[in-house]
Amino acid sequence: MAAVAAEARVFLEVRRRLQSALLILGVPDEGGLPMDVCITPTSLQMKSPGGCTELWLPAGVRLVPSSCRGLRHVAGDGLHLRLQARAEFCTKLISVFNQRSQAQECCTFYCQSCGEIIMRNRKLLRVLPLPHENWGALVDEWCCHPNPFANKPLHPQENDCFTGDCFFLVNLRRDLQQPRPEVAPVETRCLSSENHLKMKPKANTKVICKRCKVMLGETVSSETTKFYMTEIIIQPSERNFPIIPRSQFVQSVIAQCLVELSSARSTFRFTLQGHDGKAYILLWLLNSDTLVIEALESSTSIKKFPLLEDLLKADSSSAWNAVKVLYQPCIKSRNAELASSWESDVSVHSLTLPSATCLELLLILSRSNATLPPSLRCMNSFQLQHWLPCSGSEHLSELT
Repeated sequence: MAAVAAEARVFLEVRRRLQSALLILGVPDEGGLPMDVCITPTSLQMKSPGGCTELWLPAGVRLVPSSCRGLRHVAGDGLHLRLQARAEFCTKLISVFNQRSQAQECCTFYCQSCGEIIMRNRKLLRVLPLPHENWGALVDEWCCHPNPFANKPLHPQENDCFTGDCFFLVNLRRDLQQPRPEVAPVETRCLSSENHLKMKPKANTKVICKRCKVMLGETVSSETTKFYMTEIIIQPSERNFPIIPRSQFVQSVIAQCLVELSSARSTFRFTLQGHDGKAYILLWLLNSDTLVIEALESSTSIKKFPLLEDLLKADSSSAWNAVKVLYQPCIKSRNAELASSWESDVSVHSLTLPSATCLELLLILSRSNATLPPSLRCMNSFQLQHWLPCSGSEHLSELT
């Protein structure tokens, strides 16, 4: 980037399927105008009295300068314009748990928050997805005789790992180092619809990390433990623990869950609830084909886009695949009527996570929403976000 106006802002949102882009060019105040904007197929250049900002597009992304339209100035944002764009980035997301590559390998389970080893050198011979939460009702429709699987929960064997919407089920062996279980003194209601076991325990048995005391999961039976995907990292034993910023990891996992569920079940609305059964966030997935681009070569780019702070420290790339969502908080009885209607709607899917993680995610959403241009922060009373999912150290998409 050439000599830069310290507070200049460039925001480019590309939609792959629509082959269109929204470009927002911002300046600190009205004194930054007039402005000269030069758009080529591979770059953007913005000249103002304060200096010059130049943004080179990544390989595979091309703009069509002659298609520029809808140029207008939006107070608080800057200049808005739309144009045609072509992005050839691969849109395939890597699963949170890569079944093909990790089956048959010795794996180590780590606490994502502190790196504590939860299970060491566990050889997984089978990594299998659990059926849909309503699989029991479907079996009743398929069979002409009584359901042979009624009241028979699916428990993994010693070398199995079953994957749910946002959790893993593993069989714990006595000779493995285990996290310390803690029995919560509070009563809980029936587990969420995504729990295939349909159990109604009188007390919630939490699995706690020995080192940082974070809730990692719950004990399902004397041998089976459920670990939440937002709290655990599973790596081949020959690899070291990957250091991933907590906020980046959490939004990455949730974003991938939403994309996979929407693709498999045509579900686009989700209720995020804690392990205590309370609803914390309503999420509405808009699209998963967005590419967000901004200038990174300036040291001030982190200040312009606080959401990307952790990501920029580890990667100099200027583009992120994005998952766009709308959200509404439900804490302290906010949006209670809307949350109640969603809970009774069969088209809304429920996801359960530790309550602390739900609050953490809500804080991430609130903070990152504030970094968007003001005109993009709300839509039909919902607040707007772009989610940044990743798997391991690979950056795959985005939550702004």
